[in-house]
Amino acid sequence: MALLIRNADIVTADSRYRGDVYAEDETITRIGRNLEAPPGAEVIDATGKLLFPGFIDPHVHIYLPFMATFAKDTHETGSIAALIGGTTTYIEMCCPSRLDDALEGYQLWKSKAQGSSACDYTFHMSVTKFGDQTEGQLREIVADGIASFKIFLAYKNFFGVDDGEMYQTLQLAKKLGVIVTAHCENAELVGRLQQSLLAQGKTGPEWHEPSRPQAVEAEGTNRFATFLGITGAAGYVVHLSCKDALEAAMAAKSRGIRIWVESVLPHLLLDKTYAERAGVEGMKHVMSPPLRERDNQKVLWNALAMGSIDTIGTDHCPFDTSQKLLGNDAFTQIPNGIPGIEERVSLLYTYGVKRGTLDLHRFVDAASTRAARLFGLLPRKGTIAVGSDADLVVFDPEYRGKISAATQHTNCDYSGFEGMEVEGRPSLVTVRGKVQVRDGKFVGERGRGRLLKRDPAYF
Repeated sequence: MALLIRNADIVTADSRYRGDVYAEDETITRIGRNLEAPPGAEVIDATGKLLFPGFIDPHVHIYLPFMATFAKDTHETGSIAALIGGTTTYIEMCCPSRLDDALEGYQLWKSKAQGSSACDYTFHMSVTKFGDQTEGQLREIVADGIASFKIFLAYKNFFGVDDGEMYQTLQLAKKLGVIVTAHCENAELVGRLQQSLLAQGKTGPEWHEPSRPQAVEAEGTNRFATFLGITGAAGYVVHLSCKDALEAAMAAKSRGIRIWVESVLPHLLLDKTYAERAGVEGMKHVMSPPLRERDNQKVLWNALAMGSIDTIGTDHCPFDTSQKLLGNDAFTQIPNGIPGIEERVSLLYTYGVKRGTLDLHRFVDAASTRAARLFGLLPRKGTIAVGSDADLVVFDPEYRGKISAATQHTNCDYSGFEGMEVEGRPSLVTVRGKVQVRDGKFVGERGRGRLLKRDPAYF
């Protein structure tokens, strides 16, 4: 069915104007004023509302076997939560462990999403070892349309790679023209600090952050940047959490190293005191890198406003209360992660645009356009233009509400942002011209999402 959205305040990363958007055959075909709708077209009056391009979450975990359990979402629940929050495309971390075959892992992750996701998706392919078969397998995965790798400089002996494997991965990425995303810590230091704290009887969730201090993240960021400079590869730091790591990334960028930075919603809005709460309340907020001292938040917000931080993701990784309690005797056994795929857009708008200093265009850029550009999806995704996919978010700036686990759609029994106020939310969301969400409710087609083939030639 054709779709016409009228009288919208259209906002992209670089423009704002009043107009109408017409879509048919999944694509935006006309933008103008006073457009006529053919018979049978659905017409939406967006008077008083903002119209954004569909938002892109560049960092989510939907299917994830990790720390003796599995993340709680399926692609059905995760994608519906994403859409209700205005995210129409997400990039999932495909994370087979060091013990798994990479190509088999990739096929497994694809099978979990196919026919289940209600929004479009693609993957960052994790490289968790580099053996005799790795290069051939990664070449095959890139040929299938995947344009980014992921490496972990943490989680030793499970996801983590050593420096030699990082070097080989970056060399190959440079040859193939793909970008490498990296979890930047120091696995050896983290392991030593964990052992020391546990030996002292320091077992609660409040000791998670001291086991992975800012210096460890800064060292990992600097080391990753050094390897990027040596190999000439392009890199992207995921979930950067603190001033020290940001300074390391910006110093590398000033030297001409091709490095981009992502932060995630929890590090903008939550601080380490959340993980210092007693018992399971603290465990709920254990993630890596950890929540930091509050004074880092101002640094991150300022860097985001200036564009030094390129994108805002979520690192969405829902483990419920019973799973968090697996770490009741030792913080090292708490499954790392926090849900957030549904809340990202409204919270970023509320605390960045409405209550902060984030420019509306930078908001769109950070939450949609720049991820599309970096990961080979622009102009199909991330903008409102003739020829782009009709992924559109009609946003109601007058809505007022609060975040609550009781009303969320992700498959988790708590929210890390419980009780936070929101000013504005998506009132209508489309995926390739199909209305999937109205007034906070999923009304669309399950399984509509498709695997996106990406262009690895941006670099």
